Amino acid sequence: MTTRDVPRESGRAGALTDVAGLRVGHAGRTGDGWLTGTTVVLAPEGGAVAAVDVRGGGPGTRETDALDPRNLVQRVEAVVLTGGSAYGLDAAGGVMAWLEERGRGVRVGPDPAHVVPVVPAACVFDLGRGGAFGARPGAEMGRAAVADAAARESGHAVAEGGVGAGTGAVVGQVKGGVGTASTVLGSGITVAALVVANAAGSGVDPRTGVLYGQFFEGAGDGGDSGGGGVEPPSAEVHAAAQRRLAEAAARNVQPPLNTTLAVVATDAGLTKAQAQKLAGTSHDGMARAVRPVHLLNDGDTVFALATGDRALDAANPLALNEVLAAGADMVTRAIVRALLAAESVETTAGTFHAYRDLYRLQPQ
Repeated sequence: MTTRDVPRESGRAGALTDVAGLRVGHAGRTGDGWLTGTTVVLAPEGGAVAAVDVRGGGPGTRETDALDPRNLVQRVEAVVLTGGSAYGLDAAGGVMAWLEERGRGVRVGPDPAHVVPVVPAACVFDLGRGGAFGARPGAEMGRAAVADAAARESGHAVAEGGVGAGTGAVVGQVKGGVGTASTVLGSGITVAALVVANAAGSGVDPRTGVLYGQFFEGAGDGGDSGGGGVEPPSAEVHAAAQRRLAEAAARNVQPPLNTTLAVVATDAGLTKAQAQKLAGTSHDGMARAVRPVHLLNDGDTVFALATGDRALDAANPLALNEVLAAGADMVTRAIVRALLAAESVETTAGTFHAYRDLYRLQPQ
């Protein structure tokens, strides 16, 4: 299991947690038929403005209707990303119970303890990848993930690769996982993303072996791997990688039932409608890094969170544009990072090669 810490630059984690107040926790289980987990994004106490945009044809979600701008709930305390397909959505119950015990949620009665935590959740398909179809997250794993998040310091580094909801993730035929990235705009606003890359489509250009996301400016680690700067692997290395993937595909028993999930966050003050626009445009980043995307057997979902610590320029009606563009860029970069951080996994259900092993890259 990869627990890579992201190098800090200028005191920043290069992660979703660069949006002040957000924390990320992982819980997972491997071995004995297990290869799955849960990731929780915990908002500051009092919550964050939240929205969602679902583009995949086979989503598994919970409480997403509450995020519609036309509906009552404005802020949420946590978002759950989980393995286990629809079964794994039970992990949100553990997060909900943890929040209730702390009086965090929508107040519904005269007693401060009378709260209903609204915990949106979405799942990826990883059933049986560890060998046992019944090995999937439940409320206990959700509680462990939110407790892990709560124990972290503000601005903490976030583990990437085969952790949390990315434990059993696969992108095409290549091992997927969790990835995260952040940027600070000229206005001082922070925009960041965390993804669980688990797609039916591929993240690798079959002609060159380059990750699709690396062809886009700012998509690579450090934001410096634009299209002109990508050096493809040698033809020999690429051919060997393709042979290994074909051999693994012939042995693997998993159907291509997948999903890529993302949480895009900002410290800008957004309305629910603006946050929903951010969730929608952030899907563009997914489409740059995975091809094809948003298929009937994907459940591709993007959540948006806004903490409201920085105001948009009220004099500029287009001030939201730079946040929208950055959200898509950070999703692309986070998917690249997920694929670079992942480690190869072999179970009774099949062999899932990591990109860095196929292309002889040094560990990130």
